[in-house]
Amino acid sequence: MRPPAQIAPWLSEDELAIWVREAPSKDAYQKRLTIWFTHLRHSAADVADLLQISKPAVWLWVGQYNRIGPQGLSRKGRGGRRWSFLSWKDEERLLQGWESRAIRGEILTAPQLLGEVDKAIGRAVSVDYVYRLLHRHRWRKLGPRPRHVKADRETQADFKKTSPALSRKRLVKPRPQ
Repeated sequence: MRPPAQIAPWLSEDELAIWVREAPSKDAYQKRLTIWFTHLRHSAADVADLLQISKPAVWLWVGQYNRIGPQGLSRKGRGGRRWSFLSWKDEERLLQGWESRAIRGEILTAPQLLGEVDKAIGRAVSVDYVYRLLHRHRWRKLGPRPRHVKADRETQADFKKTSPALSRKRLVKPRPQ
């Protein structure tokens, strides 16, 4: 079992007690109580049981308090795009150039677009990054239906009208029951 955590001396014991009592919300109170109980030399498992939270949460909050101080517990969550190469607006600008090409009927593939993405970012990225970029902006895979190069639509339509197999089906009368 790990020994109880040490609390960094950001506040004196009296200041720490006042800080706990002046918590603005239930969430902040719970985090501050975690620090208080840890200061009183309770183990992370005991604090987790007392406050009905997980042990990793206790260690996380104690670590935030020790590194940053009391304001470390009031920071926002980790949501959002933390590891993006381009901002959302830059990605949209990049996609606008591709959109005009796609509307003209040009077939765009991720490996083809990889060079443009590398140039826009200023470093090499994987083709998987391009797929995620397209997915993030709700681009879908739409491919043209396979068609023969020498296919003639008029000839195909005429054949459908005069085909012997189709003509026979039209001539067959339904059997009476």
